[in-house]
Amino acid sequence: MTIRTRFAPSPTGYLHVGGARTALFSYLFARRHGGVFVLRIEDTDRERSTADSVNAILEGMTWLGLEYDEGPLYQTERLGRYNQVIDALIDKGLAYRCDCSPERLDTLRREQLAGKDKPRYDGHCRHRDLGPDRPHVVRFRNPDAGPVVVEDLIRGRVVFDNEELDDLIIRRSDGSPTYNLTVVVDDWDMGITHVIRGDDHLNNTPRQINILRALNQEPPRYAHVPMILGADGARLSKRHGAVSVVAYRDQGYLPEALLNYLARLGWSHGDRELFSLDELVELFDIDQVNKAAAGFDTDKLAWLNQHYIQHGDPRRIAHLLSPHMGRLGIDPAPAPDLAEVVVAQQARAKTLVELAVISAFVYRDCDDYEETAAKRHLRPAARGVLERLREEFELLALDDWEPVTLAHTVEQVAREAEIKLGKVAQPLRVALVGRAASPGIDVTLHLVGKTATLRRIDKALAFIRERAAAV
Repeated sequence: MTIRTRFAPSPTGYLHVGGARTALFSYLFARRHGGVFVLRIEDTDRERSTADSVNAILEGMTWLGLEYDEGPLYQTERLGRYNQVIDALIDKGLAYRCDCSPERLDTLRREQLAGKDKPRYDGHCRHRDLGPDRPHVVRFRNPDAGPVVVEDLIRGRVVFDNEELDDLIIRRSDGSPTYNLTVVVDDWDMGITHVIRGDDHLNNTPRQINILRALNQEPPRYAHVPMILGADGARLSKRHGAVSVVAYRDQGYLPEALLNYLARLGWSHGDRELFSLDELVELFDIDQVNKAAAGFDTDKLAWLNQHYIQHGDPRRIAHLLSPHMGRLGIDPAPAPDLAEVVVAQQARAKTLVELAVISAFVYRDCDDYEETAAKRHLRPAARGVLERLREEFELLALDDWEPVTLAHTVEQVAREAEIKLGKVAQPLRVALVGRAASPGIDVTLHLVGKTATLRRIDKALAFIRERAAAV
């Protein structure tokens, strides 16, 4: 048997990290067992489904690198098939038309609640044999008694009582099929063998199993993944911060960091923390997923992200960094190569946004100096040192503008002035960067380049003169 899994989001918003984890688990399970991973877009909710949401889902899947073997398949392209199945159920007496008014259903619900009964449809239209000519919905005739057993791959055996399940609507009055019908038909037609989804769908599972059995189909194996919680123990939502995959991308997280983190939310392999996608494929299995809900820890995600930035291929990091530089109004195409900047800076940032901010000095002059740094290092005492450095730098040929030569030049000026290297390097660093932190002064000079270095030293000297005149 070829294992076939699916990820079936509704395009009513962004790709939530919870959905991304479900997609990841479905992807890993299929890959681990040499199976097929299907992407299905459940877009029958016409009022809420949007093209922008579809694009956001596809964009998030592509960014994460979760490649699907089939799809995207759209439910709106299968409406005829759903109606064919519904009509067949009606013909076999396994579904029926119902014209109960909203007022009758409201009254029934109030009476049941008053009697402390579970609100559910009472089967009023089961035996009325209504025709198709008057407004109606179609309900599935649920079995009256007996258990529905779900052998869940994560939760174990879960038993439901058919007496607790009512006759759910499978086609609305406007002719559109409902979720529990469409998902059953899709899983059947697409040969889905394993349904991995959030545990908020667990209560739908007995209904779907009953419909499949009414269609003489064997249900797939189910695995219901526990929810993700925020720091306060409530279900993860917008109020806890970013929950969209694309939002994490825009905040400067790497896809491999988010994937690694999501895999570890409810799944583990000993005490190991770091996994590539290929390693996850090799090691993951669904029966190793914990039953308990997992808490989302942003600090842990940031730690992972920092690791992947520090140890990633500089050229790949540069490729991911480029859009963040663009958001700062910087075109990183001119020299130096952005990968060279990454090598100098990748140990200094937790996110690509931070990396872009601390690297902006390479491509543009700072507008203002950091006040504390300027007060400490751009003082009248630094004027002579900066002037001497400028003289030496101006003499250097462009071919000599390399870290070794630049380091030697700075050290030479320090020796001549008979002061510690830091007394030379720090005023120069603030002049070049605008703050007292940057890579080594030789690397900083090399990245900034000769022309910009001379210009920025001139600006710093003018700043020192203005400060002195103002005293």
